[in-house]
Amino acid sequence: MQLTGFAKFVWGVLAYNLGVVAWGAYVRATGSGAGCGDHWPRCDGEVIPRLASTEQVIEFTHRVTSGIAALLVLAMLLWALRAYPRGHVVRRAAAASMVLMVIEALLGAGLVLFQLVADDASWYRAFSMVAHLVNTFLLLGAIALTGWWASGGRPVRLRGQGAAAALLAAGLGGMLLLGASGAIAALGDTLFPAATLREGIRQDFSPTAHFLLRLRVLHPAIALAVGAYLVAAARAVARLRPGPTTRRLSLAVAALFAVQVGAGFLNLALLAPVWMQLVHLLLADAVWLSLVLFAASALAAPEPSAAGAPAPREQAPALA
Repeated sequence: MQLTGFAKFVWGVLAYNLGVVAWGAYVRATGSGAGCGDHWPRCDGEVIPRLASTEQVIEFTHRVTSGIAALLVLAMLLWALRAYPRGHVVRRAAAASMVLMVIEALLGAGLVLFQLVADDASWYRAFSMVAHLVNTFLLLGAIALTGWWASGGRPVRLRGQGAAAALLAAGLGGMLLLGASGAIAALGDTLFPAATLREGIRQDFSPTAHFLLRLRVLHPAIALAVGAYLVAAARAVARLRPGPTTRRLSLAVAALFAVQVGAGFLNLALLAPVWMQLVHLLLADAVWLSLVLFAASALAAPEPSAAGAPAPREQAPALA
């Protein structure tokens, strides 16, 4: 891998966005989403509020850090447009990141403006949380691919990939489904906390339980099913597309998912404390990113060659 100045910047943008995602989960877990009222982008009708409550500090901080994240992605796009030629895969990935960042901001604004925060337990909020989680995964994946290709990774070629492409597509879809169920489970944990594990299980299986509790019980089952599939698929794809980088990433997918499953059961046993919810989310992001990069490595187009000899690897253009 070639860590040019642009590549280092992109990986830094990815790390910053992971922090923003974690803080956003903290906003939800602490019930601080209504800290700025139903105003957006202003907070309680002011550009810089007086910050009279803890909830307002938490929500306003999230808005500021999210705004910085958007500016960083915009800077990444402008740098990519200057440093790479028209049609280059890095340009396309950076542009996709910017589009997804705009969608991310609109989804966040919708939660506030439609008051789908704090104690709201409606289907609308559940759907919005799922949409937010899926878009966040796609945004992080797009930024990671921008960094991957800027670091020398070859573009993906889908044609002729056969079983490898099918296995990876199913794995990526499974992770999105798992993330969606996790978003609903986390919302249920926030809105309907239990004093004991026994009480939590009783809540989930009660015939009068809220729909969020009925759906929450599906998350562990989905996690085990998706995890078993990902481990098997990673091994199969690593055999179909052998290579040191692909093999290392396949091991990373399996190892990270094993840690994530353990963290999930620990989160359940501890009754989902806020800090454990954040750890669980960041591990989910790590699994998703490792899977995205594993797919990019496994489905990469072969090195171009001339006269039967391998051609030199494409170098990332440098800034003037």
